[in-house]
Parts: sequence; structure tokens; C-alpha cells
Amino acid sequence: MRKAEASSFWLSHCAALRLCVSGSAPLPAQVLEEFDARFGQRILERYGMTETLMTLGNPYGGERRAGTVGKPFPGVAARIATEAGDDAPVGEPGELLVKSPTLFAGYWNQADATAASYRDGWFATGDIAERSADGYYTLCGRKSDLIISGGFNIYPREIEEVLADHPAVAEVAVASMADRLKGEVPVAFVVARTAPPVGAAELVDYCATRLASFKVPREVRFLEALPRNAMGKIEKKRLV
Repeated sequence: MRKAEASSFWLSHCAALRLCVSGSAPLPAQVLEEFDARFGQRILERYGMTETLMTLGNPYGGERRAGTVGKPFPGVAARIATEAGDDAPVGEPGELLVKSPTLFAGYWNQADATAASYRDGWFATGDIAERSADGYYTLCGRKSDLIISGGFNIYPREIEEVLADHPAVAEVAVASMADRLKGEVPVAFVVARTAPPVGAAELVDYCATRLASFKVPREVRFLEALPRNAMGKIEKKRLV
């Protein structure tokens, strides 16, 4: 099937779809917008975990806001907590905590792990998120992925969103690399759309005009593909 025929095929068939849903990992905002522009379908992004099932989601009949996982479902309570356990201010990142009738009973034969996953009755998801003034939640990344560079907190997803907007970048993941002076620094791993790939210096400069200086990747490394697990999630621990 030639490219033009393939495009026509997908356009005609996507027009008949009732609903397109995304989950398992944060959906880049530009992917949602590009998919909407090409196929006339605005993906509905939701959030859940094995331990919680689905707990948050963009509305079926309301605004499906790019870059967010929506609002808590009916019967679900969610909050963003600081390290001290207080509610984080609106727009400030913290750990996403939830209460839900769908929460699991506990980890099999792991009472200590079960107890450690709760904070004052709230299940700690391990995801860093922030909440908008009107209640939409945005994921910033896994708590374990947080990069602390020279005392500054860096959330990889913010850098990934910037690089994903570059026309020569097909996929990107940001992970930490040890640094003698700053402790750790961000490194970007890129799958390029073009061949030969765009230069690393160009992508660093691209970030420098859009991010605070401490968030700019120290290095950009090119890969043919990003490592993924059986669920299709990127395995960042295998990158560095």
C-alpha cells in the first residue's frame, strides 16, 4: 500500500471510530494534537495503576485537555502531597495520592510493602503530578525518575515535552547521569525522524531557548529505538 493510499485508508476508517483511549504512560501533548488534526479524533487519556484500576480521566463529553490525565472519577478522591505530607499549592508538583473503592487489598504476602504504600490512609502512587485551578491533573513523571541536579528538582517529562516538539525528533526519553559536581544531570535519548539525524548541539540549543539553564540536557544521545518492556513502557533504567 502506497503512502497516499494508506493515509486515505486510515482517514476513512478513523472517521468511523467512536472513541480512542490512551493509558499506561503519559500521552505527549503534541501526539494528541497531531492525532486530532490528522484523524479528527481527540484521544481520551486516562490514568490508573494495577493497584488502583482507573482513577482519573479526561471527560467523555467535556474538554479533553492535552497533556493532562483529567479529573478524579466519581467516588475517587485525589490530592497532591508535599514531602511533608501537606497539600501542595495549585500548580506545584508533588506526589499523587488517591482514595478509591477500587483500591487493591494489598501486595500478596508483603505486608510491609502494603503498609509502606499508604500515607495516612491515602494510597501513594509514586507518580509526581500537579493540579490546575480547575481540577485537571498533569503527570510530571515517576518519583523514582526525579533528577536532583545541584539542588534543583528536574522532572524529565518537562524536557521530553520540549524535545518532542522538535520536528526532527520521533521519540525521546530523559534520564539521569551521575555528575561529580552536581550529583546528577539530565541526558536525553533521542530517536530521530531524519537520516542522518539532527545534531546533538542543535537539540541542546533548542532546549536552552525553552527551559531554565539547569534543565537543559547535558548530553543528547541518538538511538535507533528506545528500550521498552512488555507493556510498551520505556525502561529508563536501561538507558544510562
